[in-house]
Amino acid sequence: MKLKFLSGSICCFLSVLLALSSSAQVKDTRTREYILPQRIVWKYDGGGKLIENIDALKSATVTGQSVLAGTDGMFVMRSTENEFPSILVDFGKEIQGGLRFVTGLGSNQNPVKLRVRFGESVSEAMSEVGKNGATNDHAMRDFEMYVPWGGYAETSQSGFRFARIDLVESNTELILKELLGVFTYLDIPYRGSFRCNDERLNRIWQTGAYTVHLNMQEYLWDGIKRDRLVWIGDMHPEVMTINYVFGYNDVVPKSLDLSRDLYPLPGWMNGIGSYSVWWIMIHRDWYMHNGDLAYLKQQQPYLTGLLKLLMSKVDENGKEQFDGNRFLDWPSSENQKGVDAGLQALLLMGLEAGAELCEVLGDEELAGQCEMTADRMKNYIPDHNDSKQAAALMALSGLMDPVKANEEVISVGGARNFSTFYGYYMLQAMAMAGDYQGAMDIIKQYWGAMLDLGATTFWEDFNLDWTENAAGITEIVPEGKKDIHGDFGNYCYENLRHSLCHGWASGPTSWLSEHVLGVKVLEPGCRVIKVEPHLGDLEWVEGSFPTPQGDVVIKHRKVNGKIVTDVKAPKGIKVVK
Repeated sequence: MKLKFLSGSICCFLSVLLALSSSAQVKDTRTREYILPQRIVWKYDGGGKLIENIDALKSATVTGQSVLAGTDGMFVMRSTENEFPSILVDFGKEIQGGLRFVTGLGSNQNPVKLRVRFGESVSEAMSEVGKNGATNDHAMRDFEMYVPWGGYAETSQSGFRFARIDLVESNTELILKELLGVFTYLDIPYRGSFRCNDERLNRIWQTGAYTVHLNMQEYLWDGIKRDRLVWIGDMHPEVMTINYVFGYNDVVPKSLDLSRDLYPLPGWMNGIGSYSVWWIMIHRDWYMHNGDLAYLKQQQPYLTGLLKLLMSKVDENGKEQFDGNRFLDWPSSENQKGVDAGLQALLLMGLEAGAELCEVLGDEELAGQCEMTADRMKNYIPDHNDSKQAAALMALSGLMDPVKANEEVISVGGARNFSTFYGYYMLQAMAMAGDYQGAMDIIKQYWGAMLDLGATTFWEDFNLDWTENAAGITEIVPEGKKDIHGDFGNYCYENLRHSLCHGWASGPTSWLSEHVLGVKVLEPGCRVIKVEPHLGDLEWVEGSFPTPQGDVVIKHRKVNGKIVTDVKAPKGIKVVK
């Protein structure tokens, strides 16, 4: 009886523990994938005596598990009293994650101390923290750790493509059965697609999609090395990419709600007034693509307060009066007149989007107030001061003729003075002006130049002037060449601190799907979509577009100078041509 009582008590106790723990648990829905190095970029092996079987790193049988077998054929590093071996490996593409060291049974059972350095470029992986912008901000990318004898150990996570490993103690030996990249990502299908007869455009579309995919982690980050944070303004181009590539994903509402709850009114999201406007714009576009009225209704109390706050920042002459951090993007930040003009246009767009949402939510009074304030703002036409960012927003908001904005500002110098974040809105304004071919040429020149330098994801910022005599990110910089990563960058992203995977740079992906493949949403939930392609000098384009009812499949071909279109849409989706 006593034994039975104790067993019952233990079972009861365990049940309580399980119930308590489950209420506090958050399940990680991401996938972990092990990948091998694709290339040995560099090594220091002391003339061949410090490293053995280096090619085994690329050809190991991946199990992630140490074994009680011999060490024949395994990778070996040995230090002496004064010499310390190092290797630099390339995983072939940017990933979010870390490393797993699977060790063999060496002659010494003591743990082995290593130094690990991650890099989005070779030069970053070879860098020292505190020099040339290299940091451990937001994610540890330069650190020391111990790995066990006959076991495995994993690093913390960062965004990287390259990893350098050094033995740091004298007279030690490291035997590795496997050196694995631990690739952590959401395992979701690319429902949207884009293909055409221009392979450069295809690569750009795919790279933009992959850039955002890497940033879809627990939340929607702007960068996987830096900042690994939710920045609402940065999210808008990312969300547009998600709309056209992945369709609905919980990471978007989760991130929107986090920002709503972190920044109660009358504060601005991320401390930036324009970013609170982007929150409204994201909700409008998210609702149009997904049609989730119940979710939109959850936002109504905050949305109402925010719209009233924004209207209070418009004076009697219709001029915006934002306080706090007056910001569009970093490259435009020193052009104060341009920033002022951009904020005027962005607030106007935000109030019009807010009016649309209020009408959906049944608040006709607030919708009318937003429309009246927006109309008043149209009476004040600011000076864009040759800012491409400002001219683009002014065109999109109706404050400037799109053709004039394109001819006099945006297309001047081609891709010169484009930016990765606001480049998306420059492209949108060019489309509004009917300059689809010009926009495609800029996409190939500007975003394509990053690919030419070895990019597998798009960067926080980029300037075509940086490319002159610059080496790419995949090799040690040769004598006499500039380091595209270490020698450039500005503001918060100087030199090696510069993020080479930033989701706000993905604009061409959704732009190509919207304007070249030609898909535009006309009614919430994609109930009605318009298919209107603009092929420019392309001969054909085909792809797919995700909707809540299924995927729309589209093909366009030029036949005798005319575009022939074939569209297959799921039930419940009306297509207008």
